[in-house]
Amino acid sequence: MLQTIVDALSLGGLYALTALGVGLIFSVMRLANFAHGELITCAGYAMFTLSGQPVLIAIGFALLVSVAVAVLTERLAFHPLRHADPATLLIASFTVSMFLQKLMVFLWDSRVKPLDPLPFLNTPISLFGSDVSLLKLVTVGICGLLLALLTLFLGRSSLGMQMRAAAEDFTMSRLLGVRATTVVILAFVLSAVLAVTVAVLFIAQTGFVHPRLGVQLAVTAFVATVIGGLGSLPGAVLGGFVVGVTASLLQVLLPASLSPFRDAFLYLTVILILLAKPNGLLPARGLKERI
Repeated sequence: MLQTIVDALSLGGLYALTALGVGLIFSVMRLANFAHGELITCAGYAMFTLSGQPVLIAIGFALLVSVAVAVLTERLAFHPLRHADPATLLIASFTVSMFLQKLMVFLWDSRVKPLDPLPFLNTPISLFGSDVSLLKLVTVGICGLLLALLTLFLGRSSLGMQMRAAAEDFTMSRLLGVRATTVVILAFVLSAVLAVTVAVLFIAQTGFVHPRLGVQLAVTAFVATVIGGLGSLPGAVLGGFVVGVTASLLQVLLPASLSPFRDAFLYLTVILILLAKPNGLLPARGLKERI
């Protein structure tokens, strides 16, 4: 039971961080950025490139690469379309996603690359009479710490309050003096930081990296943001934990004959939640289309 709880919180934390990265961009740009998954993959390949170096150097390099990719995609792909309709922005995000995928295939080919950035966490530990994965415990702790730091940043700092204001009503916040460019770039930088964190922890659990590593995470994260409430940052976190915990519990509770259909049951649960709460669990109060 303890291992199941840790697994559920670990997966929920990873989905929550990924959903928050997607939610940050959506809240200020009304952009469903499916290219967020490629930030996770870029971080993985950056760590693979420096896999022979100390882990902190590899993670630092991954952070530089992901932030650079995030800012470049915003400047080159999304900034010129800032006033476009949502359908155009959605197509642009798919285009950026596919371009980055093909670029990574060109640079590193499509074969799976073995990678274990945190080998010292692979040893299980005994906790309350149960063997628990130390990596999963560290994942829960890091996810909780990062979510707490982001909460403090958004609630106490000037830039954080500007981001919250932009998430509630972007047009009004601009009229009140919030700099749109600063808020948008900051959202992309923070999403890159979250993507690197997810990449390190997720790859440490799976042990490999490939060009479509972040795709499923990004799709699941977008589902989580819909469950939580589009445009709501607390909702994105809550939705991530709901999806992660539900997936882990289904893996344990479903009979062996139904385990291959876990995702089908997971998305059935998502449908039931949306039927009960069409606007999400914590809908944003100022959800409006950009003018």
